[in-house]
Amino acid sequence: MHPTRETARISRRQISAYLLAAGFLPAAGLVHAQDKWPAKPVKVVVAFTAGGTTDLLARAVTQKLSEKLGQSFIIDNKPGGGGNIGTEFVVRAPADGYTLIVNSVGPIAVNQSLYKGMNYDPLVDLVPVIQIADVPNVLVVHPSVPVKNFDEFVAYVKANPGKLSYGSTGVGTSSHLSSYMLSQRIGSETLHVPYKGANALNDLLAGRLQFMFATIPSVIQHIKSGKLRALAVSSDKTSRSLPGIPTVAEKGFPGFAAGSWFGFFAPKGTPAPVIALLNKSVNEALPALEEQMIREGADPIGGTPEQFGQFTRKEHEKWQKIVKDSGATVD
Repeated sequence: MHPTRETARISRRQISAYLLAAGFLPAAGLVHAQDKWPAKPVKVVVAFTAGGTTDLLARAVTQKLSEKLGQSFIIDNKPGGGGNIGTEFVVRAPADGYTLIVNSVGPIAVNQSLYKGMNYDPLVDLVPVIQIADVPNVLVVHPSVPVKNFDEFVAYVKANPGKLSYGSTGVGTSSHLSSYMLSQRIGSETLHVPYKGANALNDLLAGRLQFMFATIPSVIQHIKSGKLRALAVSSDKTSRSLPGIPTVAEKGFPGFAAGSWFGFFAPKGTPAPVIALLNKSVNEALPALEEQMIREGADPIGGTPEQFGQFTRKEHEKWQKIVKDSGATVD
């Protein structure tokens, strides 16, 4: 007896259900996410306030992505907890490609060693997509400090132990740990004054602080106007944004490298074709943004997800040791 058409249809459905349950067929939603992405607006979380370096880089790149991919990429600022609030929001978001994050060194490589009780691991629960830019910190001093270059600064710090104050954007931030590292290498004590957000820079400009490691975009205009004096950059090579400023490493502190970097991440489980398309699209967008980014203090990077993943793991290892040595903790 031959099966009827209806029986055959049921059998095919049963077979498909079995194959899907066994993992041999992708779910329909996954196929849709892979084949059609982006089919609707994409939310891009920034775990810091609007107007900061992360926010500015994210907006520049997402504008190009909107033009290229034909869908809106909408910035959603979720500041707080040193970037942990916005980062955890994305960790818990659906892994469908419609919630992404542009994140930085703090939430990805530092905070797990700094904050007690974090219930997620950014290196495990997020997928690295692409590094957008490297943004070195630059050592800047108020003009009232009687030094004209980095060598004079080192001599001045040694001659005045415990008398110079530096600001940071918070305990355990890159601006704090960069200054801590330099003071340790110089071998002379300096006073750390932690702030929230831009208040540290405001007090440096007012002369209430003597020096600070700050991201280049946040101070480049003040350097050009003479309100601050740039002495050295924290990267392992000279910044294209400040080509005349030496690195700390080349001025007698080999191996000194401490700065900020920024890149795209997605929730763990985001379909591989989505990751690949986003990576390809950002790589293609960066050349058009290169001149603007360098002018504003960032060195565009690009590359593969694998390269970015290797980089973030090395950064985590480096900062884990620095945080431990500094004794910095945040409850």
